Amino acid sequence: VQLQASGGGSVQPGGSLRLSCSASGRIFSINDMAWYRQGPGKQREFVALSTSGGRTNYLDSVKGRFTISRDNAKKTVYLQMDSLKPEDTAVYYCYAEGVCYGSICTNSGFWGQGTQVTVSS
Repeated sequence: VQLQASGGGSVQPGGSLRLSCSASGRIFSINDMAWYRQGPGKQREFVALSTSGGRTNYLDSVKGRFTISRDNAKKTVYLQMDSLKPEDTAVYYCYAEGVCYGSICTNSGFWGQGTQVTVSS
């Protein structure tokens, strides 16, 4: 599985960005798709999760500002980020877990390469 993230960039506080992450490979389905981030001098942290069953979960500090969604047919997960703050500055990574290749599924997790988001005036 290869995960390709895109959509990062530089915005002013209050601005918006939309991240995308597409999985490639002979994939039948993906159970969990998520976004993590790692700010300067910080540890990587969970941001948002989307399960195949439709459940979502968010880091408290992004609730109401970020929205995770997915297109299962395209094996793609999105992160709509609104009302961005300087503290959202980080490299954002997509993550996939529970990948199924036909009837065979693995619990292994896969990381994308990261995309930089910078929020600054």
